[in-house]
Amino acid sequence: MEIVTIGKARINNITQAEAIQQIDRLIARGEQGSVVTPNLDHIVKLEADAEFAECYSNAALVLVDGNPLLWAARLLGTPLRSLVTGSDLFPALCKHAVAKRYRLFFLGGREGVAEKAAVRLAAKHPGLEVVGTYCPPFGFEKDEAENSKIIGLINDVQPHILFVGLGAPKQEKWIDQNLRRLQANVALGIGASFEFEAGTTMRAPQSVRQIRMEWFWRFTTEPRRLFRRYFIDSFSFLPIIWRQWQQQDRIEK
Repeated sequence: MEIVTIGKARINNITQAEAIQQIDRLIARGEQGSVVTPNLDHIVKLEADAEFAECYSNAALVLVDGNPLLWAARLLGTPLRSLVTGSDLFPALCKHAVAKRYRLFFLGGREGVAEKAAVRLAAKHPGLEVVGTYCPPFGFEKDEAENSKIIGLINDVQPHILFVGLGAPKQEKWIDQNLRRLQANVALGIGASFEFEAGTTMRAPQSVRQIRMEWFWRFTTEPRRLFRRYFIDSFSFLPIIWRQWQQQDRIEK
């Protein structure tokens, strides 16, 4: 697969359909792998967080989840073919799972949200097999007893795909630290996607996504939480791309 580098992320330049094919291959071979979906916020965090960067190094698939990365890739002369967002990949994989008879586990989200998402998705896709949902308590990742309980819940049902909605970088770090202890093939961090599918948080309409303004829709729904990400941390993204562009320009000369 072609790789496109943006900052410290080495992104697989593939479509959503091709990403699903790669996940199918991992499952068919009985292998394990994690999937990460970088956006602007991830690219900034990767610069200073070595543990987060290690999660990316260990990932089986790195899929682009943000229009600023598409624009940056084009500027750098290595265009990406399409977005493969976690919020699009999650429902697509659930639909795909019916035909493939995959078992799914939903970990994360607020209390009751993952369960509600499972019910709504099963109504859309009869035959969907969500074999478990769990909302872990705050700080669970530092509690070995709770962590062992979660691993036990997952291993009891042996899902083909584990969806983890804990927010970045917590979800990626938890997956990376625990994947080898899990009897699951593929684990994906999907952020707020349980909320979208449960209907507890409204995702931007398709018309807004088509004009590349989903980020602004997200900001208007959670301004306090997302102000720093979109209007402060985002400025750290520009120097990362500028440095990379300058390095490439020197190499070409």
